[in-house]
Parts: sequence; structure tokens; C-alpha cells
Amino acid sequence: MTSLSQRPSGLVQRRTEAIRSAAAEKEKDSGGEEEEARRGGDEEEDKGDSKETRLTLMEEVLLLGLKDREGYTSFWNDCISSGLRGCMLVELALRGRLQLEACGVRRKGLLSRKVICKSDAPTGDVLLDEALKHIKDTQPPESVQSWIELLSGETWNPLKLHYQLRNVRERLAKNLVEKGVLTTEKQNFLLFDMTTHPLTNSPIKQRLVKKVQDSVLEKWVNDPHRMDKRVLALILLAHFSDVLENAFAPLQDEQYELAMKRVHSLIDLEAEKESTKPNANELMWAVVAAFTK
Repeated sequence: MTSLSQRPSGLVQRRTEAIRSAAAEKEKDSGGEEEEARRGGDEEEDKGDSKETRLTLMEEVLLLGLKDREGYTSFWNDCISSGLRGCMLVELALRGRLQLEACGVRRKGLLSRKVICKSDAPTGDVLLDEALKHIKDTQPPESVQSWIELLSGETWNPLKLHYQLRNVRERLAKNLVEKGVLTTEKQNFLLFDMTTHPLTNSPIKQRLVKKVQDSVLEKWVNDPHRMDKRVLALILLAHFSDVLENAFAPLQDEQYELAMKRVHSLIDLEAEKESTKPNANELMWAVVAAFTK
């Protein structure tokens, strides 16, 4: 009688232990998979960091504009100053620091909408953080067009001259020196001495040039919204800064013509229309509108 009463309880106990064991084993496996996935992601990120030096849009545009041996931009380029300020706004937008105000019921145009600080978290880049502080502290807020002019110092209002970011090219060049891309030299130009920054790390610039070339040749997708946002921004801003053709100079004539044709197809897009498409960065298209108006 006693043995019969013990059998069911023993069976239940064995079943309970089996269930607990299976659950523990499952939890162990899932934990291992999560740890492996996390470790794999970290390794991928580390691999990416070690493979290529990370550059901002401003640094990439300046690097395309710099003469490799001479270490300075063309004296005839009067577009790069405003182009670099456009790069700052787009870089901050891509990093989630800036956005355009809501368009409202009447749907304001891109150039009528004000730039709003979405997050004031430091970016780790002095120039970006300086621009972000100006935008955050300014009330009432300004439009994209106004900020490009203010950060460039192209304003007739003496009360707004303090918004100008000074020595931007020199400061960006120093950043590239710290990243091991450029070096610093002094050159004599008859009447004055000038600090120059010749290229020392050719592979980094070659990768940058190849990335630009491939984006409009081998990797062309014929739809700006399927392109990587940073690459798209780089092509557009390099064009507005008048340095894009430097990346296409090594191409053969047929490739050059095709590349420029595709670049112009991007430039000719209607920024207002493109900004309304899914996953579009409105502020980036507002910068495009500012340069193409």
C-alpha cells in the first residue's frame, strides 16, 4: 500500500526535475547565444574601427579638396567655406543632434522651417559641439540657410558675428593631423609664410576617393533613398564645396562623364519632394535646398 502511494509522487518528482533541468539547459543556451551575438557585434565594431580611420563629413570634404603634396586647398575655391558649414549641420543631423521643426498643417517649405536642437549631448568633436551650442542657445531659432551664413560669418548684422566659426579649415586639418592622415609644414610664398598640411596617409584618401567613385559607378543604385545617407551627403556636399571633381580626376573620360551625369541627376532632384519620402533626413535635404535655390 505504501509502495503504491509513493510511485505517483516519485513520478511527479522525476518529471519536475526533468522540466527544471530542461529549462536550465535552455536558459544556458540562450544566454550563451546572446553573449556570443554581443561579442560578435563588438568584434565587428572593433574590426571596423581598426580597418578605417573614422572621419567626419567636414574632414572628408576638406581631404578631397586638399592638394596632396602642397597641403592646401585651391586659392580659387570660394565655395568650400559655406560647404563645410553645411557639412556640420548634416553631420549633427545624422548624429541625432539636430532636426527641423514640424512642418505644421500648412506645410512650410524646407527653407522656412527652423533648426531645432534635438539633443545637446557632446559629439566629441570640438567644431560640432561649438556649432551645436550656438544653435541650442539661439532664440528664436534660425533656418538652415541662416545658419550656413551665420557660421560662415556672411552676415550684415554685427550683433550676429559671434556665431562665426573661425579657422575652420585649419582646425579640421589639425584634426586630420591628429588622426595620422596629414602632417604639418611651413611654406614660404614670397611675401608670407603659410602653414600647410601635406598628405602622409595615402591609403585613407585612396579609400575615400574610391568610395566616392564606386557610389556613382559600380555601386550606383539609381535611387537616393537606397543609398547610404552619409555617402549621399558626402557626394552632394563635396559638389557644393567644389571639390567633388578632384575625386573623379583619375577616371577615364567615359567613366568621368557617367559619374558626373549621375551626380547631376542627384543635384537636380526636388529637395522638397525628396524630404517627404520614408526615412528621409529632412535637414539634409534642407541643406541641399539652401545650396540649389
